[in-house]
Amino acid sequence: VSTQSTWDNMSHRKYEHARCGHLGFTPRRRARRHQGKIRSFPKDNPSQPVHLTAFIGYKAGMTHVVREVNRLGSKRHMKEVIDAVTIMECPPMMVVGVVGYVETPSGLRGLTTVWTDQISDSCKRRFYKNWYKSKKKAFTKYVSNMLKEQGKASKIDVELGRIKKYCQVVRVIAHTQIEKLNLRQKKAHVMEIQINGGTVDKKVAWAKEHLGKEIRVGDVFQGNEFIDTIGVTKGHGFNGVVKRYGVRRLYKKTHRGFRKVACIGPWHPERVMHTVARAGQMGYHHRTERNKKVYKVGKGAVYGTKDNAKGDSDPTEKNITPLGGFPHYGVVNQDFLMLRGAVMGTKKRAITFRKAIFPPAGRRMEEKINLKFVDTASKIGHGRFQTAEEKQKFFGVTKKDEKEEKPGKKAEGKA
Repeated sequence: VSTQSTWDNMSHRKYEHARCGHLGFTPRRRARRHQGKIRSFPKDNPSQPVHLTAFIGYKAGMTHVVREVNRLGSKRHMKEVIDAVTIMECPPMMVVGVVGYVETPSGLRGLTTVWTDQISDSCKRRFYKNWYKSKKKAFTKYVSNMLKEQGKASKIDVELGRIKKYCQVVRVIAHTQIEKLNLRQKKAHVMEIQINGGTVDKKVAWAKEHLGKEIRVGDVFQGNEFIDTIGVTKGHGFNGVVKRYGVRRLYKKTHRGFRKVACIGPWHPERVMHTVARAGQMGYHHRTERNKKVYKVGKGAVYGTKDNAKGDSDPTEKNITPLGGFPHYGVVNQDFLMLRGAVMGTKKRAITFRKAIFPPAGRRMEEKINLKFVDTASKIGHGRFQTAEEKQKFFGVTKKDEKEEKPGKKAEGKA
């Protein structure tokens, strides 16, 4: 086919190019909150068992896995593929309260809230602007009133009875145990998590049973499940139209700059339309990404697990933390989620996970993930070794090892 006939049949990106930047996301301003907010929970189904619908985790970093595709009809069926995955550390969340909502024509109306008498300082910090200068008196009156009423009918049982009688939606108030992570932050992230499945009585009974107790991520999500991730993207500050919207640069000799939009609109109407690409804030936007596949729900090293990164074809006993730790994060010791692909936000950012509102149907939903290999090589440079033992076996005794042995020898000589 000649070049001329190709140009006659098709256009070129130089001449026809749809603008980047979906107008549905306007205005592109900085997010009001640092934590992902769930604006709608999955639809309740009373025929299912009682379960929670959300959780919070912290982004540790990325690695890659080797797996075998199990999808009939696909050209890649029974072949090995490499997938990028994100590791999200999820320490257990603590249930500290129960909220009941009444459905009204204008939306949900909160009826009452019940709190536990054991609320940690990491949760109380969330209720103060300045914890250091405060009197730290949060919930002291509430707890004292509960102690006074121990002989009478408990106020908690009375309020839970009201929730059973009048409410249609039941949610628990839970907070992360951020002190279990190696982060500088001490203030926990608090959120309401809706309880779905079963009748209202069963939901209230479940909430009462778990009040003041831990909930692990394995109790909420399972492997091969689709979930939604909600969080704030990585911020890039004030940027121009070329980086922000992918606008084509102008001719190099253009007067007054060439990384601009040449014409920002007609003479009339006498204003710049909202559809025109303009410079401004890029990143740090609140976003929801639907249907991320859970490749694995890993058990944390703090529970004695030594092989949470073992694959079917890799018998090596190793944990998920790569050599040298995840860059800008560190060691993953708690339970974790392994999600396919990338997740919004920087390292250490709190990401909210929700049961999928619109889970995909068909073969993609039914495919079971069998991990053959999980990479734990160093993410700083070109990692060659999967474990510290493998590295030591290759290099032998190093000067660092000799220095560590010498103090012990000196002590023996003195004795």
